[in-house]
Amino acid sequence: MRSESRSQASAHKTPAKRGFAAMSKERQREISSMGGRAAHAQGKAHVFTSEAARIAGRKGGAAVSRNRAHMAAIGRKGGENSRSGKSRESA
Repeated sequence: MRSESRSQASAHKTPAKRGFAAMSKERQREISSMGGRAAHAQGKAHVFTSEAARIAGRKGGAAVSRNRAHMAAIGRKGGENSRSGKSRESA
């Protein structure tokens, strides 16, 4: 019985963090920064041109605007936050 309760208790424990997850945020940032510098030094890092960023923005906007319910919710929230949606008591 004793071993049974131990196995049940160990089944609910979260696994130990390994790799990046076990490191402090500062150490993760240091390592990531070194990788970014190395990629730029080798000429393998991706750098957006303004035209490439513009195209990517259009693609993202087109994908979001296909969801009509989402767009309606955005518009409704914007209307609630606009000056026309507030009472005119202070005016």
